Amino acid sequence: MIKRTVAGVVGVVVVLAAGAAAAQGWRPPPESQRCPSKWGANDQRGAANHMKPETILRAAKLIRTGEVIELAHMLNAPSSNSPARVFSMVTKRSAQAPGVNQRGGNEEIVTTELGQIGTQFDAFPHQMIAGRMYNCVKLEDVETRNGFSKLGVENVGMLFTRGVLIDVAALKGLEMLGDNYEITVDDLQQALARQKLALQPGDAVIIHTGWGKLWGKDSARYTRSNPGIGVAAAEWLAKQDPLLLGADNAPVEVSPNPDKQLSLPVHQIALVVNGIHLLENLKLDELAARRVHEFVLTLQPLKIKGGTGSTVAPAAIR
Repeated sequence: MIKRTVAGVVGVVVVLAAGAAAAQGWRPPPESQRCPSKWGANDQRGAANHMKPETILRAAKLIRTGEVIELAHMLNAPSSNSPARVFSMVTKRSAQAPGVNQRGGNEEIVTTELGQIGTQFDAFPHQMIAGRMYNCVKLEDVETRNGFSKLGVENVGMLFTRGVLIDVAALKGLEMLGDNYEITVDDLQQALARQKLALQPGDAVIIHTGWGKLWGKDSARYTRSNPGIGVAAAEWLAKQDPLLLGADNAPVEVSPNPDKQLSLPVHQIALVVNGIHLLENLKLDELAARRVHEFVLTLQPLKIKGGTGSTVAPAAIR
């Protein structure tokens, strides 16, 4: 009996090691395997196609108290983003009208990378595999000086769906995961079992790592590296057919990747291979502290025609 148990454990270890090795050796699948998209050869919305009237009605049943929890960080100059992404705002007087009512007005001039700043939503032009985007759209066919002629963020529209918070930090008994901890399939499955939840097609899957605690407090550490899902976890999540994947870190995925030959492969797995949007830099401290694991997630990207993404202000409603 003992020998069988030991053999079984060894077998499990071997399988897990093989899975980890496969994940570390990930390479993008060829175009013949990823195109056309399951949503159709001319599709531009990917997993956003889950948004239908029945999706909204089903999600609305989760609203019992009408409470709203905001999930966006403040968008301002010291936002914890890549140093190459600029946000600056200058206020100006826009009106000092004549009249007995003495009306005055103020406006602002914002200079920023509007599609990729703050709490942000990634659209399909944001990432490529060898010059090919989602549905194997060629960069040279759609790139213009005024945005992308296909796959822009304006195609996404309003999102209102079931949100599921997978609290991996809580599973580990931590406020914040380690600097480059790779979240595994087992971590996700254990956290879901602990929360007594199962994923459904069209869900917004949100992962709590605790990394958001550094936002606005230690920008250097926040951007240098972060815990997040690895290749194996991303591929498992993609098989659950979510509408989007989000997290309280900058790239959703572990960074840098343990495989030094890979650069943000989960971005490619989600956006390019599977047509699943990413939601980054979320503020999840309140959801996690109050153990709100199931809710309605609502957001709408800005209508930036041909944009690679959009700053957003999502909310959880329960």
